[in-house]
Amino acid sequence: MMEKRIIHIDMDAFYAQVEQYDNPELRGKPVIVGGRSFNRGVVATASYEARKYGVHSAMPTKTAHKLCPDGIFVHPRFERYKEISGQVRDIFLSYTDLIEPLSLDEAYLDITELVSKERSSRSIALAIQSEIFEKTGLTSSSGISYNKYLAKIASGMNKPKATTVIDYNNVLEILHELPIGKFPGVGKVTEEKMIGMGIKTGKDLYDISKNDLILKFGKRGESLYNKARGIGTNELTVERERKSVGKETTFNYDRNDDSEILGVLEELSAKVSSRLLDKSLAGKVVTVKIKTGDFESHSKQMMTMDPVYTAKDIYHYAYNLYHEVKEEDVPIRLIGVTVSALETRLYRNMTIYDFIM
Repeated sequence: MMEKRIIHIDMDAFYAQVEQYDNPELRGKPVIVGGRSFNRGVVATASYEARKYGVHSAMPTKTAHKLCPDGIFVHPRFERYKEISGQVRDIFLSYTDLIEPLSLDEAYLDITELVSKERSSRSIALAIQSEIFEKTGLTSSSGISYNKYLAKIASGMNKPKATTVIDYNNVLEILHELPIGKFPGVGKVTEEKMIGMGIKTGKDLYDISKNDLILKFGKRGESLYNKARGIGTNELTVERERKSVGKETTFNYDRNDDSEILGVLEELSAKVSSRLLDKSLAGKVVTVKIKTGDFESHSKQMMTMDPVYTAKDIYHYAYNLYHEVKEEDVPIRLIGVTVSALETRLYRNMTIYDFIM
């Protein structure tokens, strides 16, 4: 069986780069996307010129203004970003349909079947990056490895305009030297906790036994143990056809009040239900997603016994999933609920209104 080859493509400072491409006057200048400093908000993306001043994504815009007073603050134009993201996705599809999109500006590609003695994984990644630049005018970075999380680490190592490979020959050397906060899934809160325990690098993490990690970090302990050894999944979550309906909301301040958050989750469940009713659909998988104040994302899903579509049923599952995924004492910035594995509802001899009742 051929060893997996996964590419993680990540656009370089995507939103800021789009703004600089569309407005040549912004090129070479510190561009900060995310609103003006007097608004309560965070930086979505900062150009590399702004990053030299210490500005980075998820930073409060007020702080960004203090660090970079000459920065040019630009409001996001998500429709434009989605348009270019679609162009990039079309390029991906010209190489493979094994694609797992993570956001507008990054995705995993499984290129295993494309690799041969005459065509290396690096040459394929370079060809994809070159085509992205030719068709959009934007640069990207890629990471190549035998599983997803290593590919993601690799893509961020030498940005911008980078192409980096992590294989069995260099994996432990790279991971041992990697700051603990650079491991995917280790957000700021977890990073601070680890550093307080003396875990500052991948080598420090490697030296801790699996049992000790499970004792210290619960169910995440085994995952951390595996990550320190370069072990991770190489299976992509591929959506060949979009089959989900979801709604999410971002709070204007971090929240940690369960009753308040659950009230919002109930409203989102009702909105998802409304869309399902409009499309005469029901789904058998309910997913709840949260994003913490430091932009660390977590999600949990559950398969239902029967297809669901009513607000009451969706919220029933979402309520339980929320309590499984939400960590106590960790405020969140975003909450969302999605119903997937969709199918058309059959009404037999009943009207839709009778069916609901």
